[in-house]
Amino acid sequence: MKLPAFFDQVPRLRLVDPLADFLGAAEDGVLEYGYADAVRLAGHSCPTVASAYWLSHRALAELYPDSLPVRGQIRVSFRDSQDQGVTGVVAAVIGLLTGAAHDGGFKGLAGQFARNGLQRFAAEQPLSLRFTRSDTGASVDAMADLSHVPGDPAMGQLLSWCLSGQADADERRRFATLWQARVASILLNHADDPEVFVIRPVSR
Repeated sequence: MKLPAFFDQVPRLRLVDPLADFLGAAEDGVLEYGYADAVRLAGHSCPTVASAYWLSHRALAELYPDSLPVRGQIRVSFRDSQDQGVTGVVAAVIGLLTGAAHDGGFKGLAGQFARNGLQRFAAEQPLSLRFTRSDTGASVDAMADLSHVPGDPAMGQLLSWCLSGQADADERRRFATLWQARVASILLNHADDPEVFVIRPVSR
């Protein structure tokens, strides 16, 4: 399987998962995820998947400045309903990284390690996402504004041709190349751009 080279340039996310430690799935429970893992989960690489991955990365770094984030001990709430827009895709990627699941998630062992009920939708909050540590209650709000990273002007026409079956092989390849170039720009050129990725600590 050959993936775009820039995937490996995106910083990876290391966490500790008490359930993985308990069941011997990873030494000391330490797990590591990369952008390619989010792509494998979603089945594609796009600005939505990229922003979900990087918002999670940034939010967890803010919540755990001096230690590894604890997977399964992070609640995530969404301003939109689960079936609105791309919320479901975002929730799936965030669930992969944080362990947070909706009602159908893992229910735990003897009251421990539960992952269900850690995602909540249609929440009243100022930004798209809120990440909260279960142990301390510390929270950050987060959102991505991808309008600041426009795609190549040729993408619109190429997309139309591809979807209608009018594009030839070269045009399809050009569209895919331009599409991934925008994703790469989001993750590499704008990773620390406060106009693109907004992370705000929540006052308590």
